[in-house]
Amino acid sequence: MAITGIIVSAGIAFGEALHLNHPPRHLDYRPIPKTQLDQEQRQLATALQQLQAQLICSQASLADTSDNYQLIEADLLLLQDEELIAQIVDTINQLQLCAAVAVERIFTEHANALLALDDPYLANRAEDVHCLGQRLIGAINGTLPQGVEQLCRPTLLLAEDLTPAEFALLPKAFITGIVLKSGGLTSHTAILAKAAEIPALLHCDFESAAIANGTPLALDAIAGELIIKPTSAKQAQLEQRLQQECARRQALLAYKGQSSQTRDGHRVSLLANVGNLNDMASINDIGADGIGLFRTEFMLMQVSTLPDEQTQYRLYCDALQLLAGKIFTIRTLDIGADKDVPCLQQEREPNPALGVRGIRYALAHPTLLTTQLRAILRAAKHGPIRLMFPMVNQVEDLDQIFQLIETCQQALTAEQKSYGRLRYGIMVETPAAVLNLSAMLPRLDFVSIGTNDLTQYTMAADRSNAQLTRSYPSLSPAVLTLINMTITQAKRAGVSVSLCGELGSSAQVVPLLIGMGLDELSVNPNALLEVKAAICQGNFTQFCALAERALQQDTLAKLKLCLGGE
Repeated sequence: MAITGIIVSAGIAFGEALHLNHPPRHLDYRPIPKTQLDQEQRQLATALQQLQAQLICSQASLADTSDNYQLIEADLLLLQDEELIAQIVDTINQLQLCAAVAVERIFTEHANALLALDDPYLANRAEDVHCLGQRLIGAINGTLPQGVEQLCRPTLLLAEDLTPAEFALLPKAFITGIVLKSGGLTSHTAILAKAAEIPALLHCDFESAAIANGTPLALDAIAGELIIKPTSAKQAQLEQRLQQECARRQALLAYKGQSSQTRDGHRVSLLANVGNLNDMASINDIGADGIGLFRTEFMLMQVSTLPDEQTQYRLYCDALQLLAGKIFTIRTLDIGADKDVPCLQQEREPNPALGVRGIRYALAHPTLLTTQLRAILRAAKHGPIRLMFPMVNQVEDLDQIFQLIETCQQALTAEQKSYGRLRYGIMVETPAAVLNLSAMLPRLDFVSIGTNDLTQYTMAADRSNAQLTRSYPSLSPAVLTLINMTITQAKRAGVSVSLCGELGSSAQVVPLLIGMGLDELSVNPNALLEVKAAICQGNFTQFCALAERALQQDTLAKLKLCLGGE
């Protein structure tokens, strides 16, 4: 049996099924007979033991100084809290409720009490308490999922969706593939899966197949299928295709040491998009010219408290040392939309993609931004850094940013702390940024086009909504026009222009982008060699002719045909 989905990260994978965040059974809120009360108390006691044992096992593999260890320790202390357990037991006995309902009631009360506190850390702990309660309910109902931390064999992860924070905690050595029910092609989880080279499908209705944990699965993220209990013939066929894919990737290694230039000598700078130092350390293995996008918000995904100035300063200095003079582009914290950060108390918004995100969030929390700016300014004393700001739409945004930078510089001077010179740029992610660009360019050293959000805001299509993916793809005549407007304006002003969206990682689209005038691309590390091969095998004059034709197309179908699509 096979279930189809949308390919978000190509590849083939095999493994056992594991549901993450498996939905609990429907809870029965009706009173139970008094004769059943003792049985419910026993179920509660057993579930507490099972969950504690699972957490202790997970904790054993962590250093006792790590944030994750401390978070698990907090969960264990709550599960061992005699007063909490007594409240649950009393609820069972006095209200004659089943154990699962009693747990939901008491854990919800505790979570709400934490939310009401002024202390941001304790308020953030409310979500942890809620999640712990759901896991305990799962244990009571016999649906407690295996902790992903304990994985020791190839596993295909099945989930409704994954937040970047959840993705960061996955034991990637054993996660061979990811299948999601929701999400979008340019959601941050999709981007992370591509960067980690984990085959992934989204918009895949696996729940209808009632797949049990441990079921053998095969993921064909080339044909877009999840195969349940593959036959030996299907297994052999997929294994052969996997070998062919591995051979293709091996052949790409020949481009590692080559310069990224076309056959007629046009040079293109190829940079990498990264989210941590581990990704950064590997860019020499793929022959990248540097970092075109360092997503600094990812450093907040696995911590319970915000990193202070000194911690961030050391991080940026370590990065400079790894890069040894190569291009280093830092994006300030891009918070909001589909990126929830556990250590921040973010308000829930009805439409987060159109809410307080990117530079809006940073300017609304100047202490957060100031800490980062001071650390980056100090690190710039030790090497060249380009600093860019997300979701800048107008000159007034830049006025606030540069005023804050000047304040930081004055404070560092007063404290006798040295700092270096930065080159400044913005992410062009909205039609407003394109239309206001001419007024902003005199204050900028570079711009970088973020095609993921530019497409979302141009087409009014949620980038995380898989149902809109086919109707509103990442490249359309409207988006292409805005990209061209950005390149034309920047070149006229003598400002360098790059592109760091997912579009730049498409070997099929790269010739078009280069033909439009882009001299720099920042791509996912796992796509860099394939992109370099497309550049080295092509001819710049042909790329320019392709761009001229593509800009004349007025429908998706014509544009796709122009690029060689079916």
